[in-house]
Amino acid sequence: MSRFWKIALIVLAVVVIAVVGIRMLHKPGDGAAKGANGKGGDAPPVPVTVVPVVKQNVPVYLTALGTVQALNTVTVIPQVSGRLLSIEFTEGQPVKQGQVLARIDPRTFQANYDQAVSRRKQDQSLLATARSNYQRSQDPKYSQYVAKIDQVTQKNTVAQYEAAVAADEAAIRDAKVQLDYTEIRSPIDGLAGIRAVDPGNVVTTSSAIVTLTQLHPINVMFTLPEQNLDMVRSAAQGGKPLEVTALDRVDAHPIASGGVLKVIDNQIDTSTGTFRLKSEFSNEHDELWPGQFVNVRLLVNTVDGGLVIPSQGVQRGPDGDYVYLVQGDNTVKMQSIVVAGEVGDSHVMVGSGLKVGDKVVTEGQFRLKPGSKVNPLKPGEVPAAPTAAELQKSRQDNKGGRGRH
Repeated sequence: MSRFWKIALIVLAVVVIAVVGIRMLHKPGDGAAKGANGKGGDAPPVPVTVVPVVKQNVPVYLTALGTVQALNTVTVIPQVSGRLLSIEFTEGQPVKQGQVLARIDPRTFQANYDQAVSRRKQDQSLLATARSNYQRSQDPKYSQYVAKIDQVTQKNTVAQYEAAVAADEAAIRDAKVQLDYTEIRSPIDGLAGIRAVDPGNVVTTSSAIVTLTQLHPINVMFTLPEQNLDMVRSAAQGGKPLEVTALDRVDAHPIASGGVLKVIDNQIDTSTGTFRLKSEFSNEHDELWPGQFVNVRLLVNTVDGGLVIPSQGVQRGPDGDYVYLVQGDNTVKMQSIVVAGEVGDSHVMVGSGLKVGDKVVTEGQFRLKPGSKVNPLKPGEVPAAPTAAELQKSRQDNKGGRGRH
């Protein structure tokens, strides 16, 4: 075969391949696919969850991080020195006011007390003798035989022994107090901590025995920014104590409720721009523990008739917050709103942009754009199963789509 015919055959093969390729790219199904998925087709309604705007009384809270603090914390320290004989409390257990916590060797203090009692008896005897002598010197039968100076001396002797007896009584009271201090008693109702000393040790007036904490009631301390001061003060002056709730730090569920605001501090911390507050809880079931960190929620106001929607319906855009609002013809539009505050963990209060009864899309927004047709569903509903005609149309669309590739 000549060189000419070889070239002619190659050119013919190229032309045939090109024709076949063009025919494959222009199959009849392409037009149908374009009709179904292109601009000319009607897209099916998008199933979305819709929730109406409702009106309700909305509590207004301020939140902060708080620290639990015992109502009273007392470190028990001996008031006399001596050898510790025994510990009379159980670590970690409640103690009552006046309960004996520990005992110090009382023998030295008992001896001092006995000595003071003996001195008083001795001085009382001397006082009785001095009074008898003075009374006889004043008797008219004997007064003429007693010199005036002796009468004055006897009178002064009586006064001297009266003072001595008074001093002895004071010494007895002091010795009794020191003796009583050998029994170390609880000054409050509280919970005993871990003991700081063991029996047999010599303790002094600087030795700690145990720390007691009073848990019923208990305080929660927290801080708020200074811009909230006027709001809190105005609410607190309403006559009714402000309600405080303690929340868990992990999942923010309430662990203690029924607390009340007790004190607003009298100054603002200039270094942090915050002010301190103290709240009190009954803590009947020991939900709160000293030193524990909690989230604090302070109720400062209740808005009557606030407009509330689920928080997942709110979208963030370049111009602020907005929602997809379902209109009468089941199309949606973007509606700008102003969020006035949070309502619990799942809802928000709307300040403007919506009215009662408006239907807001809460699920399925990612498939929407302004003007999209929607199939409104209530919370918990699912889209209806497709009909046979819809399935057939879907298969045709898919077939046409495969033909293009």
